[in-house]
Amino acid sequence: MGGERSDIVTAARLSVAPMMDWTDPACRGFHRLLSRRALLYTEMVTAPAVIHGDRARLLDFDATQHPLALQLGGSEPAQLAEATRIGADWGYDEINLNVGCPSDRVQSGCFGAVLMTRPELVAECVSAMIAASPVEITVKCRIGVDEQDPEAVLPDFLRRMRDAGIRRIAIHARKAWLQGLSPRENREIPPLDYPLVHRMKAEFPDLHLSVNGGIASLAQVREHLGAMDGVMVGRAAYHQPWDILGEADRLWGETPPFADPVEAAGAMRPRIAAHLAQGGRLHQITRHMLGLFHGRPGARGWRRRLSEGASRATDSASALAVYDAALAEVMAPA
Repeated sequence: MGGERSDIVTAARLSVAPMMDWTDPACRGFHRLLSRRALLYTEMVTAPAVIHGDRARLLDFDATQHPLALQLGGSEPAQLAEATRIGADWGYDEINLNVGCPSDRVQSGCFGAVLMTRPELVAECVSAMIAASPVEITVKCRIGVDEQDPEAVLPDFLRRMRDAGIRRIAIHARKAWLQGLSPRENREIPPLDYPLVHRMKAEFPDLHLSVNGGIASLAQVREHLGAMDGVMVGRAAYHQPWDILGEADRLWGETPPFADPVEAAGAMRPRIAAHLAQGGRLHQITRHMLGLFHGRPGARGWRRRLSEGASRATDSASALAVYDAALAEVMAPA
């Protein structure tokens, strides 16, 4: 079962952004090991896929991953309401609507960032989702798209969301350029406008607002928390998981689960062994762990051993041998 709203709002002080091909169940299990408190998100799943697809494959998760949010993509209120109901019944603590993804596939389906141009439709969607859901509905958006003026568009969007019943929103502090930039470029090229997002918190004190985009350290997280209710970290949490999540629980005044990344890697070994015993492959987990020792002695050897060996391991014994060899790289004396 999902947690109470107070629990998930507290968790939203720091969240790991939904990221396609990255924040799958194996990734989330690893991230939860590093932080007991951070709010985790699934990859985006489209509403039609939830309704008509293989729900077990798309929605199953380990109960240890709470607090956990399901991110949906879509623009049809009735579909989103049905997918929301399914997601809530599956045990997610929050259902989030994607109004920020700039990919071509998302645009052609009329969801994601293109919905910033149709705020009235987004309001209809979230109203239908709220009516269908016993858990909180949230939104992740951009500050605007293409030639829109974020100074005008963003406050209008937030006002419409509030009027529709939304109380928590994560704002990626960049525009999305739907023509001319790839999804990757949209995560890097449009300039960040943190001051605008900070001003939105001052203008909408009744909304719980998180800032997202370009945040690369726990020090930056703390700085943004001086102005915002929450911070959502994406690529840095994935590529430098220890730097972001290894110390994250201190944001809640708690001692982190592990003293160092070597200890965390050791704690992952029995989980990996259990995954292998169930027929899983080593790389399904370790591909998410390549950055665990980012900037530390042995990091290159750790990455090399896992990158070269994980996909070639043919049985549990050889897979664990690859993992142990990788771990030896970071345990070797300097």
